[in-house]
Amino acid sequence: MLNLNDLKIKIFADGADKAGILELYGQPYIKGLTTNPTLMKKAGISDYEAFARDILHTVTAKPISLEVFADDFAEMKRQAIKIAGWGANVYVKIPITNTRAESSVPLIKELTAEGVQMNLTALLTLDQVRAVAGVLDPKLPVVVSIFAGRIADTGTDPMPIMRESRQILAGMPQAELLWASVREVLNLVQAEQSGCQIVTVTHDILAKAAKMLGMDLAALSLDTVKMFANDAAAAGYRL
Repeated sequence: MLNLNDLKIKIFADGADKAGILELYGQPYIKGLTTNPTLMKKAGISDYEAFARDILHTVTAKPISLEVFADDFAEMKRQAIKIAGWGANVYVKIPITNTRAESSVPLIKELTAEGVQMNLTALLTLDQVRAVAGVLDPKLPVVVSIFAGRIADTGTDPMPIMRESRQILAGMPQAELLWASVREVLNLVQAEQSGCQIVTVTHDILAKAAKMLGMDLAALSLDTVKMFANDAAAAGYRL
């Protein structure tokens, strides 16, 4: 039976729940961690730096991505350099544009020159991938995160986009392509098949994948029937 340890793609846990982060950090199939301001807000985190530094006391041996939250590029740069200084395993997440649709590529070029390890985030188009590929340093580690799940939400198959993105980045040996916004367990398999090196998975889908990845379909059918029967009995239905 296929399980998470059988996948060749690197699985990064995506979340902001401290207990979940630390538990998953200890799992051998988790190769890194990511978070973002939206997840941190949902988790009730009010002090960004205190949360990050607290996590980094334990998370030292695997990469972790922490995102800037400024909307002005000068402030983004200041935050990025500060965040990068929190640990050698830290990747700074830089969104591909700001909220005014202004490209972050000039900033990415500046931070590349500063030697900042980045996770370039919220990419959805091949033009965006080409633009960042044009300013990357082949010797500097970088993650290029394409939100394949959001592409799929529009009714577009993300697989061709991911495969072509892999080709665009082929000349960048330190650039890793990441499949982001996983919606279901199948996406982990698709991410591997498309040539991505990394897939980020939220804690809830990781739990589902740990239980169901590679599960025998006949056994799953029986479990489903048992669920219906148990719920009907618990509800006390009568005809």
